[in-house]
Amino acid sequence: MKKGFIIALCVALCSPVFAQKIAKTTKKLDAYYAEALKEWNVPGMAIAIVKDGEIVFEKGYGVRHVESKEPVDENSLFAVASNSKAVTAAALAILVDEGEINWDDKVQQYLPTFQLYDPYVSANMTIRDLLCHRSGLATFSGDLIWYGSDHSREEVIRRARYLKPAYGFREHFGYQNIMFLAAGQIIPVVTGQTWENFVKERILTPIGMDRTVVSTTELRKGDNIAYPHNDFKDGHVAIQYVNWDNIAPAGGLISSVHDWSQWLILQMNEGMKDSTQLWSPERATEMWEVQTPEAISSWSKKLFPSKTFDGYGLGWELSNLHGKKVVSHGGGYDGMISRTVMVPEEGIGVVILTNSISYISYALAYETLDRLLGHKEQHDWSTTFKELTSSDPEPDPEPIPNTTPSLDLAAYAGTYDCDVYGKCEVRLVGDQLTFQFSHTQIFRGTFRHWHYDTFQLNWGTQMMLPSGTVQFTLGPDGKVKEMMIDVPNPDFDFSELEFKKLD
Repeated sequence: MKKGFIIALCVALCSPVFAQKIAKTTKKLDAYYAEALKEWNVPGMAIAIVKDGEIVFEKGYGVRHVESKEPVDENSLFAVASNSKAVTAAALAILVDEGEINWDDKVQQYLPTFQLYDPYVSANMTIRDLLCHRSGLATFSGDLIWYGSDHSREEVIRRARYLKPAYGFREHFGYQNIMFLAAGQIIPVVTGQTWENFVKERILTPIGMDRTVVSTTELRKGDNIAYPHNDFKDGHVAIQYVNWDNIAPAGGLISSVHDWSQWLILQMNEGMKDSTQLWSPERATEMWEVQTPEAISSWSKKLFPSKTFDGYGLGWELSNLHGKKVVSHGGGYDGMISRTVMVPEEGIGVVILTNSISYISYALAYETLDRLLGHKEQHDWSTTFKELTSSDPEPDPEPIPNTTPSLDLAAYAGTYDCDVYGKCEVRLVGDQLTFQFSHTQIFRGTFRHWHYDTFQLNWGTQMMLPSGTVQFTLGPDGKVKEMMIDVPNPDFDFSELEFKKLD
């Protein structure tokens, strides 16, 4: 009893000192965040820090919209994109605890029509496989099926059978949105509730995430909403939200740092909220165990010499820093990047939401961890990431002069089809070729002759994708056989779309 009294007394005496230390650290971080916002030329962001089950810092910086100038605060809504994956994994963990499913159940037990590139893979894919990116498909493979399209969730999953694998089954990490969609679709089969309703009823509402929404359709004009932005000339331009309902289990949530802090607290409390256990500590442990190991890149070794492992659990990225386990995830949306980081051993959680495309959220996450963990050899992570991600732009390619298309422009017009996506219509309007992806309204624009049978692709809508090229190939009969689209970008692989011209 004496020992317990002494411990309690020490805690009571140390708490004010500890609180002062945290307050001093967050005050310095506050100034650092504000300066970084200017350095990175980001319209707006919001940051919250959790320590030992309490929010010790939450604040907004910059503006929600570059034209209207409303300020960002801790309740401003941002798309958290792939941070949603951990929520889907937790929803399934609840069903594991209730005995409704097991992690190693076969997917076809719940989704009989689920099919991938190989019958063996299709028959043996498990729920665990869906949640840890080891399907054999390449990173982001198939994302053009769902992005901005009118394909239903069922149709997105159905078309995945046409995707060509990059690796053997369970052989290699390949980040997959469609597999997480399939995981989310197991929930209505088992419970009779949509993914949205289950997540609201069993996770969001019980922990007080009152402002978090599951779809862009729930955003209301006049609400405290941060808008996504694209780079435009020397500044930014606000763009509209793109609806992600057909991939929601992989990236559909829209939240604030205040709400997301409740999620971090729940996670670090192993599924416990007040006196309610949403999922068991056993499930929490499983979600934070490496299921798919990843090699530590040379870039990562240089930046983080203390890192000894990298991998993916069930909905979470896993690694270590300064001898501490780090549980994290990122989210990339049109004109928005977010980052969630936890050091469970220290009770530290950080969430950073931004409304433009940059690495500022990663830089500030590491800066925050370094300072909270008292790491002596601190980087200036904002400067470090700025230097790493800054490069001279590649010179614009030049067309080969004095060339002409093989055929009259009218010969290139027509309907093109591919198994992975569907159709694309190419029309001749006056002396200009136009295109429209049949299932993706925002994928439209013009083809301008570049050289030979290659045309420059120019989008007719404001989006994050750059311009690209389209190359037409001719068959032995001299007629157009196929078009191959190339849009250089890190997210969508247009080479997967093998568009064949229909007669």
